[in-house]
Amino acid sequence: MAYLKVRWIHANPNGPVLLMSELDADRYEVRKVEAFADGRLGFASADQSSDETMLGEKPVPPAFEIATDPQFLVEEFDAEEFERAWLAAVSGFPWQP
Repeated sequence: MAYLKVRWIHANPNGPVLLMSELDADRYEVRKVEAFADGRLGFASADQSSDETMLGEKPVPPAFEIATDPQFLVEEFDAEEFERAWLAAVSGFPWQP
């Protein structure tokens, strides 16, 4: 598995500001956590999801490609940090990036 964490800089108050993905070998999302500016967390996997958070339908581009768009900031991320965010999202507990 690979893990990707991307800050999304935008002015939409309803959109997520942090995207965290667990990716399979073909770069498809297996699980995803979205963090919103108001502190809400959304999550999605093949068998469960919350609110409007959904897994992507296409493979996620490489981090260097995402980073070429100035609205996205790619950050270091690992399985342990993803798991903490995932557990917070599915349980409704607070999480701090």
